Amino acid sequence: MTKKKLIGELFIESGLITELTLQRALSRSKRLNKRLGNTLEEIELITAEELAYALANQYGCKVIKDFARYTFPRDILDIVPVEVAMQHLLFPLKREGTKLAIAVADPADTKIVDNLAANHGLTVYPFVATRRDIIVAIARHYLGKEPDAPREKTVLVVEESKPVRTMLADVLGKEGYRVLVEVDGMEGYKTALATPPHVIVTGREVPKLNGYALFDALQNIPETRNIPVILMAGSPDSDEEAKAFDRGFFDYLPKPIREVTLVTRVKRAFQTIEKEMAIL
Repeated sequence: MTKKKLIGELFIESGLITELTLQRALSRSKRLNKRLGNTLEEIELITAEELAYALANQYGCKVIKDFARYTFPRDILDIVPVEVAMQHLLFPLKREGTKLAIAVADPADTKIVDNLAANHGLTVYPFVATRRDIIVAIARHYLGKEPDAPREKTVLVVEESKPVRTMLADVLGKEGYRVLVEVDGMEGYKTALATPPHVIVTGREVPKLNGYALFDALQNIPETRNIPVILMAGSPDSDEEAKAFDRGFFDYLPKPIREVTLVTRVKRAFQTIEKEMAIL
């Protein structure tokens, strides 16, 4: 059996990177616990399309592009629950008898493909697609939303309590932010995937996905991983605050929410984003 080439070797052979660049990217990937291809894409040494073709080459798959423009029947979409599609970034394309074609961003994630095959008695054929193409397809066909990169400064508020939700939206709206509002963590996750906000403010105890579960879900996808997330909790609690910061939340807001504190924390999140963009 021919040994599968490493992704870095394929990029060197194609002339996209040098051996020195590869070693530096490998070091960065290890430090940040990221896959090499994603690291190279994030620092713009390769494009999403170049990564897709390299992965297809590595795993003996074909590449599929721009498939969100097609129509997909409901029975095909039902094979892959929306939560699974979002978590693993995959999309069912076509079924013929016991054969199922799916678009995947990471062909190395064979466990989910094997599970789909076993659960439905199907032989699954993966096609490699860019994460962006899969996200567009999920947003359009599962969520009924047109993906959009907001130009205005946008804050997503996830909160079950209507009075708190309304107060947050009013205060942030008066500060000039575009505010998106969802009542539970799953809807918040869907909105963040389809229309990535610049900052997220979420309650700790929201339905379906609580604040911590929402944060973990966002961390699974490079497109949402770096969004600053501010956690709101029921009362001042030093242990809860320490837990939130240890988990990776950008900031912590005890309830009841003080307007000046909310505005200050959100402004600080945007200032951090601007500093990081300036560095890049």
